[in-house]
Amino acid sequence: MSRVDHHAQKANKRTNPLESLLMPQVPRNNYLHFQKEKQRLHLKKFLIDRIFLVANIPANTTRKDIAEYYEHTFQSIMRQHIGETVTGLLLIYPTVILHILESSSGTLFKILLDYVNHEKNDKEFLIQGMKIIVMSHNIPSRLFLQWQVSVINVPVTYLDDVTQSQTLEEVITEFLIQTHKLGLNLFKAVKVGTKGPGDNLQQVSPELLLPEQIIKYLCKAERFLDPATFIKMYSGPIHISLDSEVVWPAPTHF
Repeated sequence: MSRVDHHAQKANKRTNPLESLLMPQVPRNNYLHFQKEKQRLHLKKFLIDRIFLVANIPANTTRKDIAEYYEHTFQSIMRQHIGETVTGLLLIYPTVILHILESSSGTLFKILLDYVNHEKNDKEFLIQGMKIIVMSHNIPSRLFLQWQVSVINVPVTYLDDVTQSQTLEEVITEFLIQTHKLGLNLFKAVKVGTKGPGDNLQQVSPELLLPEQIIKYLCKAERFLDPATFIKMYSGPIHISLDSEVVWPAPTHF
C-alpha cells in the first residue's frame, strides 16, 4: 500500500464521525414525553367543558380549608362519575378566589350543586357569593394536566386599579386573556406527576396573575349568574309554552 493511499484511509476515518452527525437522525421520544401523551389521551376520554368561577372568602379562611373541601367534593363525585378527571387551578387571594375547572358537564354540574347545597344550609360557609364568569363547552384540549392550588399574597395596588377606568367588557377581556396565558404557561412548565409551583406561583409568573381588585370587581358584577340560578336554568325545560300558544277553552277530542 502506498503512503498516499494510507493517508487517504486515515482521512476517511477522521471524517466518518462528522458524516454520521450530518446524517438524518430518527426522532426519538423520551419517557417523559410518553407519559405526558398518555396523560393527555386519558384526559380526552370524555367531552370536556371549562368553567371560570370567582367568589368571596372570609378573612380567616385558610388554604387547607378550601383545598380539603374541594378534594372531598371531587372524591365524592368521582365515585359516581368514574374516570371523569377534574383538572384546573384554584388561586386563593386574601379575600377572594379564582377557580378554573375542567371536566365533563355532568361533573361540573355536580360541583356547582354541592356548593349551592352548602350555601343554603350554612350561612357561614367558607365560600360565598360565587359567580360564573364563563363556561366553555366541548373544549379541544385541557389547559391543565391536574388540579392545582396556589395562595396569592400580592399587595393591592390601588393606583393600577383598572376597574375604575375600564368597562366591564374590557375587564372581562383582560381577565380571560390573563387566565389563558397563565394556563398555557403552567401547561408548558409543569411536568406530569409533579405538584406544580404551589404557593410559589407569584414568584414564578407574577406578571400573569390578576390583581385581587379585578376578582372582587367581578364578584360584585350583577351581569354574571350565581350557581343556583345557573342550575335552575340548566335543569329547566327546553320547550316553554308561551301565553299566545294557550287556547281557551281547551279543545275537546272525541
